[in-house]
Amino acid sequence: MLFTPYRLGTLELPNRIVMPPMTRSRAGAGNVPTPLMATYYAQRASAGLIVSEGTQISQQGQGYAWTPGIHSPEQVAGWRTVTDAVHAAEGRIFAQLWHVGRVSHVSLQPGSAAPVSSSPLLADGVKVFIDPEGKGPQAGVGEMVQHSAPRALSEAEISQVVQDFAIAARNALDAGFDGVELHGANGYLINQFIDSRPNTRADGYGGSLPNRLRFLREVTEAVAAVTGPQRLGVRLAPLTTLQGAVDDTPQATYLGAAKVLDDLGVAYLHIAEADWEDAPEMPAAFKEALRLIYRGTLIYAGKYTAERAETALRNGWADLIGFGRPFVANPDLPSRLRQGLPLNEPDGRHFFGGAEVGYTDYQFTTAGNRTR
Repeated sequence: MLFTPYRLGTLELPNRIVMPPMTRSRAGAGNVPTPLMATYYAQRASAGLIVSEGTQISQQGQGYAWTPGIHSPEQVAGWRTVTDAVHAAEGRIFAQLWHVGRVSHVSLQPGSAAPVSSSPLLADGVKVFIDPEGKGPQAGVGEMVQHSAPRALSEAEISQVVQDFAIAARNALDAGFDGVELHGANGYLINQFIDSRPNTRADGYGGSLPNRLRFLREVTEAVAAVTGPQRLGVRLAPLTTLQGAVDDTPQATYLGAAKVLDDLGVAYLHIAEADWEDAPEMPAAFKEALRLIYRGTLIYAGKYTAERAETALRNGWADLIGFGRPFVANPDLPSRLRQGLPLNEPDGRHFFGGAEVGYTDYQFTTAGNRTR
């Protein structure tokens, strides 16, 4: 099933293999996407769908050095170079829109202001990547530091962030993306509203589950008004506790979120499963409940092999499967998986920052080069 075509919204996908969003920290000055990034994504265009690395909707939304934005004309033009290259290689690509919320540092914020969040809570031990000496991504040298203490957004500021998401969605379409994905996972801003522990608000955005899901709903509605729901996906990490995102009743919370997104008719949910070595597996019962509640396309990502992917597809838990790190080192991954060929191992030393090495210099197989 992994190699059968699939219709996602208005797109015809040649296979069910997704390249999920992966931060690579190689944007140029002004957080503008570069021609090297265009090469990187075009090399991987045989994926059924590419979802771009997290792309901040505003400078306030940035949490790491050298990540691309989509809030300036120069950034939009840079992304147009990327999407043109992907489309020339017959690929399809969505932009992942993110606001990191508290997972940032004052050195990355406008005017060195404090980061913002649902609540003024520090996630102790959660670190971000900064470039204190301003050497730039090609140097590949930065520093991991504790994120800065955040302040709570006011209700008026929440409305502005919602509009920033909508503007970024318009910019993404202008840049030639086929659609957009909202980053509601991994402890970033949307997640900071959803989960009970990081959200201690006492207004209409905190407390009860409907209140905690309100920000997700408002952002999704605003973006869908720009893109249409069939060009919109949402990424969630239901049962993980990344970067201080802890919920007291995660299964109830995320089945509730799935119901909200089903009601809004988004094209897909992208479920991020835990991918560390000793992580617990997501229960099959939860996946089956999610399938009952959400009627659209389900994408799962998290340490999938071809065999595990086929199991998820056969069981009806997923429609599409994301392969993250394997795509870093194997630009022709679909062909390699289809033919059972060996996979290159990714070099973790070059995951974040740098130039071609560990980014665009991984080898294609002779059989796999541009093979769909």
